[in-house]
Amino acid sequence: MAWVLKMDEVIESGLVHDFDASLSGIGQELGAGAYSMSDVLALPIFKQEDSSLPQENETKHPPFQYVMCAATSPAVKLYDETLTYLNQGQSYEIRMLDNRKAGDIPEINGKLVKSIIRVVFHDRRLQYTEHQQLEGWKWNRPGDRLLDLDIPMSVGVIDIKTNPSQLNAVEFLWDPTKCTSAFIQVHCISTEFTPRKHGGEKGVPFRIQVDTFKQTENGEYTDHLHSASCQIKVFKPKGADRKQKTDREKMEKRTAHEKEKYQPSYDTTVLTECSPWPDTPTTFVNNSPTPAPAFTSAQHNTYSVPDSNSSSPNHQGDGTSQGSGDQLHPSATIQETQQWLLKNRFSAYTRLFSNFSGADLLKLTREDLVQICGPADGIRLYNALKSRSVRPRLTIYVCQEPLRNIQLECQEAGSGDSNGAIYVYHAIYLEEMAASEVTRKLALAFNIPLHQINQVYRQGPTGIHILVSDQMVQNFQDESCFLFTTIKAENGEGFHIILK
Repeated sequence: MAWVLKMDEVIESGLVHDFDASLSGIGQELGAGAYSMSDVLALPIFKQEDSSLPQENETKHPPFQYVMCAATSPAVKLYDETLTYLNQGQSYEIRMLDNRKAGDIPEINGKLVKSIIRVVFHDRRLQYTEHQQLEGWKWNRPGDRLLDLDIPMSVGVIDIKTNPSQLNAVEFLWDPTKCTSAFIQVHCISTEFTPRKHGGEKGVPFRIQVDTFKQTENGEYTDHLHSASCQIKVFKPKGADRKQKTDREKMEKRTAHEKEKYQPSYDTTVLTECSPWPDTPTTFVNNSPTPAPAFTSAQHNTYSVPDSNSSSPNHQGDGTSQGSGDQLHPSATIQETQQWLLKNRFSAYTRLFSNFSGADLLKLTREDLVQICGPADGIRLYNALKSRSVRPRLTIYVCQEPLRNIQLECQEAGSGDSNGAIYVYHAIYLEEMAASEVTRKLALAFNIPLHQINQVYRQGPTGIHILVSDQMVQNFQDESCFLFTTIKAENGEGFHIILK
């Protein structure tokens, strides 16, 4: 294994002014025995060349490299992704380096490329609800952006654009052959997206992602070239420095054997290659709404919701309104889902789920809801979404007896007797074994004003009328059938119902 330091690449990348200091620091660390030889080789300014490696592997390198000038945490285990702490609102340099070898991607020689820098969620559960999370942040921080470009400090970036509908992204053009540095400022902190912002809860990690595109024949920058990202956590001003110091002190207390399980801390963070962000650059330029990351085509459509937003606010869906129902159905519209949340005491989350239909909300798992709403409300919302209707304690079938003139018409038509009349029964489901429940359910089933029902009787032997009491209801057989008729009360006000 041989060391090869490519000075021409160092000079072109703009790192030459740091080279002497870097070598001095390496020498000090090696003298102290803090780093092994492999650690030095892993530094970004060095490259490893091995004559025994197959020649084809030499071409497997990214066309660009992005280096953020912020130290990585020393408390990250080997083989885990690096973690970098940032201070809220502080400017951090991202160096845009041309990493191409001779002959690589010749079509961009002498031309500009476009890069989009984003701050996004690291946690997949939060990625599912990214749009709602960012809308909630926007509501609490009107006029602010999650990510800004410090233009006075940036070098080599031109045609800078920020979109009001994309508070977490900036884009710009740059020339790969020239020294380019973009200074970013992250204004959101990690604890703003935890269910509760007190009690020492850990903040959520973010990602800084850079996507680079080249120009197509029609002049649009839509041809993807390279993407890379790194994991970060954002603290209030100076909080990142304190956290870095705490991690360093913890590592110093560990034994030498324990330290071998952790990565060394580097002064800069090299963004690692990743998949491109699911947005296309054309949607950014055209000021279109940003969909949340699409893990499947169905979820991608969920957060685009152009059709749902364009529907009438008075639309109630196919059938009954969800706002008045006890259970949310997949067919519920966005408005009906909002009504359901309000009815079931989830008003604190109506803004968070402002673009969710019934189907969208029902797709979320228990773990998703706990992550979004916290343990108490998350479990309660999950139970409310998945709960089944309470099984009734008693079911009876009731039919209103046809009027006498209808029976006579049926007989004249040749039916022969009153059995020719059509009897349509209604199912009455009783959650309470009480006479008042029978009265109320009868009024609902047959559209009878409740205040006009004076008494409910059951016709007994020899035609006597027995007052329906709670005890009588408790002794009804399940799925009993009744005909009922109404008679006017003696005082002329209201009427009585007689069950037969």
